[in-house]
Amino acid sequence: MKQLILYFLAMFSAAALYAQKENPLIRSGNKLYGQGKFKDAEISYRKALESSPKSTKGEYNLGSSLYRQKEWEEAGKSYLNAAGRMKDSDAAAKSAALHNLGNTMVKAEKYAEGIEAYKQALRLNPADQDTRYNLSYAMRKMQQQQQQQQQKNDQNKDDKKDKQDQQQDQQQQQNQNDQQQQNQQQQKQQISKQDAERMLQALKNDEQKTMDKVKKQKAKPVQVQVEKDW
Repeated sequence: MKQLILYFLAMFSAAALYAQKENPLIRSGNKLYGQGKFKDAEISYRKALESSPKSTKGEYNLGSSLYRQKEWEEAGKSYLNAAGRMKDSDAAAKSAALHNLGNTMVKAEKYAEGIEAYKQALRLNPADQDTRYNLSYAMRKMQQQQQQQQQKNDQNKDDKKDKQDQQQDQQQQQNQNDQQQQNQQQQKQQISKQDAERMLQALKNDEQKTMDKVKKQKAKPVQVQVEKDW
């Protein structure tokens, strides 16, 4: 990784020297860049681009100052703009811009974009071993990223299945509880019906006894009192 970092910085050592006949704002930015004042250098380069929006030198060096501040996305845009303005005949400079674009993409963990940038840089400068090394590194990192993503997807699937199984178990338990409650309710209703029938039968029995008693009383002869014979 240390070697890779050295490769990342190799292109930037020349960034501040890239412009030779640049305007004073770019020269000022280069000076600040060399002093490690990357934010101030950025400001100077942006001012230079305001006066010369199509300045390849200003755009390239702006990308370097942003990279030093770990502004990967913004740095990548500047390198891409710079590379787009360069002619293929200026192979060394365009390859350097694409190399640095690849670096910013790797830093942002956008390995596919970084790989493509390195490949374009190598087409312009096939002998660049630094770019070749970084390309190999980016390809390994992308493979690791894909493996991690696959593991994450598999884990999510397992978690989802576990959750579904848990929900099914809970639903099954709920169904069992509902069935048990229903059975208990039916038993209660059955007992209540049986009690009602017993009560009704008891009332019928009491009523029958009363009727039998009344019949017996009606059938009993009545004794008539006879007057005494004086």
